[in-house]
Amino acid sequence: MHPVAEQLHQSRRDFLATSANGVGLLALASLLQSDGALRANEGAAKKPHFAPTAKNCICIYLEGAPSQLDLFDPKPKLNELHGQKMPEALTKNVRFAFLQKETAVLLGNKRKWHKHGKSGMELSDLLPRLGTVADDVCMIRSMHTEAFNHHPGQLLMNTGSTMFGRPSMGSWTTYGLGSASKNLPGYVVLNAGRGTSGGTSNWGNGFLPSTHAGVLFRNTGEPVLNLNNPAGLSDAMQAATVEAVRDLNGTRHAVIGDPEINSRIGAYELAHKMQTAAPELIDLTKEDKKTLDEYGIDRPEPEIKAARGGGKGEFRAFATNCLLARRMVERGVRFVSLFHASWDHHSNLDVELPHNCLMADQPVTALITDLKRRGLLDSTLVLWLSEFGRTPLGENRAGRAGVTGRDHHPFAFTIWAAGGGIKGGQTIGKTDEIGWNVVEDPIHVNDLHATVLHLFGLDHLKLTYKFQGRDFRLTDVGGKVVKKLLK
Repeated sequence: MHPVAEQLHQSRRDFLATSANGVGLLALASLLQSDGALRANEGAAKKPHFAPTAKNCICIYLEGAPSQLDLFDPKPKLNELHGQKMPEALTKNVRFAFLQKETAVLLGNKRKWHKHGKSGMELSDLLPRLGTVADDVCMIRSMHTEAFNHHPGQLLMNTGSTMFGRPSMGSWTTYGLGSASKNLPGYVVLNAGRGTSGGTSNWGNGFLPSTHAGVLFRNTGEPVLNLNNPAGLSDAMQAATVEAVRDLNGTRHAVIGDPEINSRIGAYELAHKMQTAAPELIDLTKEDKKTLDEYGIDRPEPEIKAARGGGKGEFRAFATNCLLARRMVERGVRFVSLFHASWDHHSNLDVELPHNCLMADQPVTALITDLKRRGLLDSTLVLWLSEFGRTPLGENRAGRAGVTGRDHHPFAFTIWAAGGGIKGGQTIGKTDEIGWNVVEDPIHVNDLHATVLHLFGLDHLKLTYKFQGRDFRLTDVGGKVVKKLLK
């Protein structure tokens, strides 16, 4: 091509890039910034909409739905009515996962309830240690959802929608705020137990840039699979390889402008940094024995003939994850999700629920205490979540002898929150005398999401992403901030 014709065919960006004056370079930078070409680190820290109270979140997600009637919401009347049928009017148009409503009867419990702290918060005898931090906890007994099966329920609680392909709460948070960590992902996931039925859809980035997907860490061995260099590849060679790949990706981005290329550049560079940061993160040898004992890392694990909670070794795995969550927050990780499966007690409730609570009570309480001692609780939101609750009716599944558990119950269940601007030492919401319906301060899943974003200084109505022609948000088309939860 003739040099003059070639010059005429230059794009505006090429022209500014070859301009010899500073104004041209400034304009180039402005153009590149506006279309994302300089945003190789999509996860870089960003400003919130208003002053936040939370900087980090540790979300403890107990898949399967712990029974609120056996842990958090005492119902003496339910025990009085044990074995009796419910009025047909309450169950007439209700769908259950497995329960046969025509013959189902109310199921009381054997739990003893105690008041804790200055607030007098009531908890069952299965969570004695949690009671020691009751004045830091806000108990929410009036949650409700429209999902009554596990996977849709997990999607709704974690992504704000029962549909596949939506970004998770952690992804929305890092999209809105970025990450404060230079050497670790902004959103990290830790798993224990047999795995959630929702799997990666609970922590995926959906249509957001892939930088915002949750990164699954392991609590032993190699923190992230294939993170370590292969034999014979030195750190210098690895650094040179990452630099070369970055340059190639940058060249390709200049041609097609795909923002996912920037995410890929950031992923390679972050992975290289993690090769040092991640092994140090999971190395607990520098933690003192007192801290390890508080979390119960090496405590004895009782035998149980059930695999629902994940089998042998889960006490150590879950406790380790709780301690790792604190270490991640200290290192700037914005959002940490701790998943454990399963609490889906359709049967064997009086054996398996105490076992799971014994596993979780000590390390979760230690986490709150540890964060508070280190001055981190005020800026770290701790959530205890699940997809729904359990019914006051005993499950009488066809073909199963006896009634030893509870079915899914989306109409009224309990979660709790602490730290990060939450007003502790209070119980919000109320259910009826058997725990069937919410009768005071109903809070939907999307209301919870709106409140979580608010604590991070994000307006849930403004935190949007345009996809397939419309603006999406975590709270979809609903949600309101629950002011009672806030300090």
